[in-house]
Amino acid sequence: MPDSMSEQLRREMVCEGLLGCFHGLKELDKECFRALVEAGGPLTVDEVAEAVDRERSTAYRAVQRLLQTGFIEKDQVNYDQGGYYHVYSPTDPSQIADDMQRLLNDWYAKMGQLIQEFEDKYEGSETSAPAVE
Repeated sequence: MPDSMSEQLRREMVCEGLLGCFHGLKELDKECFRALVEAGGPLTVDEVAEAVDRERSTAYRAVQRLLQTGFIEKDQVNYDQGGYYHVYSPTDPSQIADDMQRLLNDWYAKMGQLIQEFEDKYEGSETSAPAVE
């Protein structure tokens, strides 16, 4: 069961905690992201798997989750004789931060709307209760 908002605010959060908080990324996803950041250049899925000491298929699923969230980018490298392979690199941190800020703003607006709906629904109930004498 997810922690309540008040519990999350009391708990100390670190930068990497945002990855899980905003996008539900798993620990392996975070490890793969760190491996790509620390690599200093694009990596293949095989190289990511080796960096995090996991099977290729497991690393591939983590890479796909990172792609879906926009934390990494995929490029195609073509062989001279035909064929290709893909390499992955982290997205620019300022772009990731902008995306998270937009998501937070959308969430904030939605919560504000829900709070207003709560107030509208229950504000009238105070005046409709009969007075006790």
